[in-house]
Amino acid sequence: MAGGRRGPVRVGAGLGALLCALHVQAACRVTSVTQELLKEGFHRDLLVKVELGEDAGGCAVAAQVHLPPGIYVDPYELATLQQHNLTKAVLSPAAIDVEAPEYLAQAAVLLLFLEPESRCSRCFRGTVPVHARYHRPARGTHQAWVPLQSPQVLLCCCHGQLSAECWEPAEVDTPCSSDTNSSCQWHTTKHRPVCEDLMLRVPVGHREHSSLVCALTLLTTGLCSGLILAAACKYGHFSQ
Repeated sequence: MAGGRRGPVRVGAGLGALLCALHVQAACRVTSVTQELLKEGFHRDLLVKVELGEDAGGCAVAAQVHLPPGIYVDPYELATLQQHNLTKAVLSPAAIDVEAPEYLAQAAVLLLFLEPESRCSRCFRGTVPVHARYHRPARGTHQAWVPLQSPQVLLCCCHGQLSAECWEPAEVDTPCSSDTNSSCQWHTTKHRPVCEDLMLRVPVGHREHSSLVCALTLLTTGLCSGLILAAACKYGHFSQ
């Protein structure tokens, strides 16, 4: 008899846990996030839009963007934009080699502070310039694809409380505002929407043309060097 009762008890417990999870997820309104690459070429603008499931209530809203090695943010350009109050962001690591190609670069994390939109009290947006790195020449194709993961939405409320059912602490050490040194706790939503990665198309050279490019480069370098040397010998004044 005791063994026969275990099945219904387990089913009832599992059903109760499922209903509880569905109730919590229903109580937490979904936060939507979209990202878009503006302009064309190697130098683009990354636009991030967020619509919270609830009113922010004076909390700081940010998007944590994971930049792959094929994309980078110029720290000097970012500092100039922040001096003119055109954007607010924190780059980690702070030192970025802007000249490194994709296969020698490292991934980075950008914390982009979002500004509220006038049309919607729960809508926020932010823009930051991003740049594509040069890739290795490829065989059989003239382009490479760099995936950009969907940003993680973060909230930081120094003077308010967030629902523990909907938000959980995030491991972010950045202050809630770029204008203060106070370290308040950042939170991220527990129920993250499933979003597709944004793909950046980067033109690459053909590996089949490597020998031709090297030969033309060497020939051009030798010709220019010879012209410079000839002009220096003809018009230069050399002291005895």
